Amino acid sequence: MRAGLPAAYPRLWRFALSLTGTRDVAADLAQATCLRALDKADRFTPGTRLDSWLYKIAQRIWLNEMRSKAVRVGGGLVPVEEIEIPAPGLETETNILAREVLSLVNALPEGQRIAVLLVYVEGFSYAEAAEILEIPVGTIMSRLSTARRKVGDAVADTEVDRTR
Repeated sequence: MRAGLPAAYPRLWRFALSLTGTRDVAADLAQATCLRALDKADRFTPGTRLDSWLYKIAQRIWLNEMRSKAVRVGGGLVPVEEIEIPAPGLETETNILAREVLSLVNALPEGQRIAVLLVYVEGFSYAEAAEILEIPVGTIMSRLSTARRKVGDAVADTEVDRTR
């Protein structure tokens, strides 16, 4: 456990950032997740995916936090412009488009946003994402389909507006 946490931490923090929307809260969530993982290390099955297990813990901690504060509406997000995660070495236009897409993804309902992050960003299979979120694979597929349609429609609308 102690050997695997440092390697998994950057991805865990990125997942926490997608849940929380702010760097400082993401750092707190990632840290709380690591502490819980160390505390519950005896429940981890060696040979399975540590990152998947950590994401499950992080999501539970976050949902418990949201429930306790009773602010679940809006997912606790801030505008993507305030997050500032530029991709080094890419053209300015690519970064602008990436920011626009990230903003659209962050505007999705929480379930769709997390499914997009797990499958398209973190590279989990549908089955793995379903296991992490403890929902049926069909629900993952439905959330991704809806998210793709919403983001695609919004990008198409933006393209139409730019040509006018």
